Amino acid sequence: MDNEQKTISNEQKFAQIYELSDKLKALRDEKTSLENREKEVEKEIKETDEAMVTLMIDTETPSFTRAGFTFSLTTTTRASAVADCKTELFETLKKEGYGDLVYETVNANSLSAFVREQIENNKDELPGWLEGLVNVYDQKRIGVRKSSKKNS
Repeated sequence: MDNEQKTISNEQKFAQIYELSDKLKALRDEKTSLENREKEVEKEIKETDEAMVTLMIDTETPSFTRAGFTFSLTTTTRASAVADCKTELFETLKKEGYGDLVYETVNANSLSAFVREQIENNKDELPGWLEGLVNVYDQKRIGVRKSSKKNS
């Protein structure tokens, strides 16, 4: 009887696994759908904004109120580093006393891949020179991909 109860328990657990797998797949599909819709809405917002800017400039209308909201034509100056001059820009900003604008960053995915590689090349241990400089942890996730098998 003990073995039968264990079997039932495992069957129930697998039923829960299947139920959760259906839920996870549905949630990921919904997330993808929402992300796609968000991209579409962002594109529509940009197009609408650009059309309004053109019309407001053409009609010399700096602002107007409609349905309790004020719409104003604004100008914001934006800047970015010239593609091949980023290092030179950073050095120049530091030299001119604006070093507080410069932030060195490392892409999280690139750092993770680099650390994984270092651990693999160091007998599955974090090299000593990285000790205390990086946090390393294993993240457990469920991978979902389309299967060629047809199961219920």
